[in-house]
Amino acid sequence: MAKFSGVVGYADKKQISPGVWKGVVERPYYGDIIKNTRRLENGQQINDNVVLNNQVSIVADPYANTHFFAILYVRWQGTCWTVTNVEVQRPRLLLTLGGVYNGETA
Repeated sequence: MAKFSGVVGYADKKQISPGVWKGVVERPYYGDIIKNTRRLENGQQINDNVVLNNQVSIVADPYANTHFFAILYVRWQGTCWTVTNVEVQRPRLLLTLGGVYNGETA
């Protein structure tokens, strides 16, 4: 089983200075890669989209346990990947990764 070390991005509005809000918070986590697969998804572009079906099991801290519904992405292998499913298995969270995440990052 491969090991995981990366950050998880949460949708969480934080005021960083008066009148300036940031919408994503990143937190570091360690865990295991449970499933490591990929597939190509035909789209209307010239090139196919790469979609992962990886499952990452992270050791959840109290923040992750209370904000698991707000997880947006996982930064792994130099790319942000969309989290398509979160399964709570205390003390761990099982995150299923999908396609490349193109939204706001921290």
